[in-house]
This record gives sequence, structure tokens and C-alpha cells, in this order.
Amino acid sequence: MTRHVLVTGAASGIGLAVARSFAALGDRLTLVDHRADALAAAAGSIGSTDAAGTVVADLRDPDAPTRAVTAAWEQAPVDVLVNAAGVYPATPFLELDATTWDSVQDVNVRAPLLATVALGRLATRSGRTPTVVNITSGAALRARPGAAPYSTSKAALEMVTRASALELGAAGIRVNAVAPGFVVVDSEVNRVSDEYAAAVSPNPLGRPGDPTDIAKAVVWLADPEQSGWVTGTILRVDGGSSTGAHNLPLSSSTTREEVPA
Repeated sequence: MTRHVLVTGAASGIGLAVARSFAALGDRLTLVDHRADALAAAAGSIGSTDAAGTVVADLRDPDAPTRAVTAAWEQAPVDVLVNAAGVYPATPFLELDATTWDSVQDVNVRAPLLATVALGRLATRSGRTPTVVNITSGAALRARPGAAPYSTSKAALEMVTRASALELGAAGIRVNAVAPGFVVVDSEVNRVSDEYAAAVSPNPLGRPGDPTDIAKAVVWLADPEQSGWVTGTILRVDGGSSTGAHNLPLSSSTTREEVPA
């Protein structure tokens, strides 16, 4: 059965990879992003406008998430919502101000929350049971220099995921999240230096992630036949980087003196 899938942050990176993965399954797409030209190009790369509609929306606007979900629903009821939009500016802690802090929280936490609320209201009125997948981050578990707003936002989004799952479960609406490790996205919006990438990319599997790695996990969580009894879960797709500090030296010598019996 063809589903209607709404993806935010769909003009590039993980959001675009997610949209392409659903399109490959024959699903109908509504793509949301604030960059009109990039969004149109993304929709064109996926298929016809019937297969990939677009909504230009700046998710920093508190009304934008609700408007985007409502506009998509008016075309067809939404079966899957993927909240992939996110910003991660690097700001030294002592240079933080309210504007910088709020801009990150508005996009990374408030927007997915309000989009989920809007979808939940529409779905419960119509008796439908859509699925929501949020994109969080390994940064939710680990602070790093310059990322206080970002790490905090992703930790908050993980709790939003759990809280949403708890309150919407009775209506049959599942809410989960995928937490990527370092993924090479070549983003024009969120640029990452080579030095930073080299520092954060090591993991037990020995390679950085690709957006398609994340998209596959999202598709699995959105499929009730595969994950129908999964909700409130944070699925870490990170090459094992969250397992521990695997690239540190041994804490003691590898040789030991013989101890007499």
C-alpha cells in the first residue's frame, strides 16, 4: 500500500536520503525545507511533483510546523512523519546568547514537537495511526566544545520522542528516533571542518556513516510489519561510536610481572 510520507529538512543530507528511500518503495512524498530552490531540485531528483510535493517552511517560525503538516494532510492523510530538519552551529560557550540558543532549540526541538502534535491531532480525529521518526544525534549523550545548544537540543528531542510515544501510544501512533553517529552529508547549511570530522568520525566499524545508513533505519522504524511493537525507542546508528572510547590506549601496561604463589 502506498503511504504518504512527510519529511522535514528534505532538501539535502539525511532528509533527502530518507525521502529517496521511501520514494524507491513507491511511497508518496511531501518534502519540507526553508530553501525553495534546493527543495525544488530535491523533489525533481526524486520524481514527478505528484510523487514528491513540496512545502517551503522556515521551522524557526512557531506556526510553520503545524502549517506544513496541515498542508500535507490536505493533499492526503500523512502516514509517516520524519523530523529530519536540524541545525548545528558551533558557538563557544562564553559567546552564547539567547538568540543563538533559541534558534537551535526552535528548529531541533520545538519544530518536531509541534509537527508531531499537529499530526497527532489530525490522526486521532480521523482514526488513523501514523508513525513518527525523529532524527536525534550521538551528541545527545556527549557534550563537545561549541555544541552546548546542539547537544542539549538533541537530548531534549530524545525525551520528546519518549514522551510523545507514551502519550500517543493509546491512539496507536508510534514515535521513535534514529540517533546517527558522524555522517558525511556535505551540508551547505551546517558546514563541518575537516579537522572536526577527523576528530569525531572514528568508530569500531572504521568508517563514517552515509545518509543511506540512517535512511534504512528510518524506513525500518516506519514499517509496522517490521517494527509494529517498537515505540519510544532511540535507535543508535553510529558504527558503534556510542559503545565507548575504543581508540584510547590501554590504561596499563600489556605485560605483567609474575606474582609468586
